[in-house]
Formats: sequence, structure tokens, C-alpha cells
Amino acid sequence: MADVHILAIDLAKRSFQVCATDPGGAVLFNRTVSRAKLEQLLGTQQPCIVAMEACATSHFWGRCAQSHGHDVRLIPPIYVKPFVKRQKNDAAGAAAIAEAALRPNIHYVAVKSAEHQARAVSFRTHQCFVRQRTQLINALRGHLAEFGLVFPQGPAHLKAVTGTLAEAGDTVPTSVTDIVRLFLEQIELLTQKIDDLTRGLRDTSRVSEDMRRLCGVPGVGPVTAGAILAFAPD
Repeated sequence: MADVHILAIDLAKRSFQVCATDPGGAVLFNRTVSRAKLEQLLGTQQPCIVAMEACATSHFWGRCAQSHGHDVRLIPPIYVKPFVKRQKNDAAGAAAIAEAALRPNIHYVAVKSAEHQARAVSFRTHQCFVRQRTQLINALRGHLAEFGLVFPQGPAHLKAVTGTLAEAGDTVPTSVTDIVRLFLEQIELLTQKIDDLTRGLRDTSRVSEDMRRLCGVPGVGPVTAGAILAFAPD
């Protein structure tokens, strides 16, 4: 449609609410489309402003819209909320996005490249595995404390668990010893994965000029540098 000035999209996983407005702000249509239909709409629509709330999948759709020549504007949700005129629903949300996109002095979120998002995935995965390992270690320490076996915090002190269990003998039931081995196996596996991810970030820091500069800051290593590049805007 040639009259479409702003195509506002309320994102979801399978069905999307699309609100189209003309240059004067009048609503041309506000309807639900499927994922396939949205891709088709972005491909057939003449270049216009495509507005979305900045969320988990907005960067993917932003790249998709940019590939068809559209001007993509990702709006922080806090800037969209004041323009919801009635009870929150998909149609009202899409209309609010269209209205927010018309306002001056709105700070938009830059569309991230696939490589940019890949760095974010690596960092989040690293942090997720670290949290899971910490949870397992704390659970293991709690179970062992029930039998009078107390260990300091941190993965480095787990090496003494096996020897201490052997010294404890019959004071610790065999079933508990088997469970402790399960914990240790899972913790070791996570530690290997964490080390692999850390090495990957370190390798990236050798080839990325931005990461090399960040790692030159005292106290900043490959993991922190990767987080800054992944989440901080240019």
C-alpha cells in the first residue's frame, strides 16, 4: 500500500498485530497476521517506517525489514506505554507503537546485527552455566553439611570432597555417596563448558579490535568485554 507511512508491529511468536497509518496519523488498518504473512507483508510493502517495541525478537524482525528497504525504529517499551489509549490488548498496543513512532525526541534502539546478538548469546550462556554450577555446589554443600561434612564455597574446594567421603566411611550412607558423585559429575561437565565458552571469548578478544581495547582497561577481561560489546550501544 502506497499510503502507508508507518507500519507498527506488536510482536509475538506466531501471530502479530499490525497497525498501518498514513502520513497524517490516520489508521488504515489494524489486524492480526501470521508469521508467514508478516514476512510477505514486509517484502511487498513499499519502503516505509516500521516501528516495533524493542524486545527479544525485535532485532530479527528489524533486520528482516531493513533487508526490504524499510526504516526500522525500535522503541523502548517505556516510551510506548503512555500512548495506550484503552485497556491493553494487541490492537491497542500496535496503535500505541504507531503513535509513539511519530513523536519527536524519542530515543530509538539500534538494530543489532546477527554477530552482535551472537556475542550476547555467548555471554548469557556463560552466565547461565555459572549460575547453574553455583546452584549445584550450594546444594551439594548443604547435603554434605547434614552429615557433618563442611566445605568452603567455590568450585576449587570440591577436589577434597571425594577424599573426605572416603575418610567418613560408614557415617555417610552409600546412597548419599552415589548422589554426591552425580553432583560432582554435573559440576565437572558445567565447568568444562564454562571454560570452553571463556576460551571462545578470549579468542574473540584477540581478533576484535574493540575487545582488545576493552581488555586493556584494568579489571576488564574477555567475559566483561564481551558483555559490554553485546549489551552497550555504540
